[in-house]
Amino acid sequence: MIAVTLYSKPGCHLCEEVKEMLARLTAVHPHTLTEIDITQDPAIFSRYHYTIPVVHIGKTELQAPITTDQLRAALASA
Repeated sequence: MIAVTLYSKPGCHLCEEVKEMLARLTAVHPHTLTEIDITQDPAIFSRYHYTIPVVHIGKTELQAPITTDQLRAALASA
């Protein structure tokens, strides 16, 4: 199973859109999603607060704006 990590924060509409895209891709590319709230860790917040949503799939890191095609490609290569 492919592990996907989504860095987000509450109230982030782009983060919600990425979660919906990932949910639609589950049937073709089964994966587990771990969501990390960047507001809970100062170091993570400092790293990602201007670039969320950020998705890690294997060695691939995607930063906003993220498209379905980018997610599909990253999942396929993982």
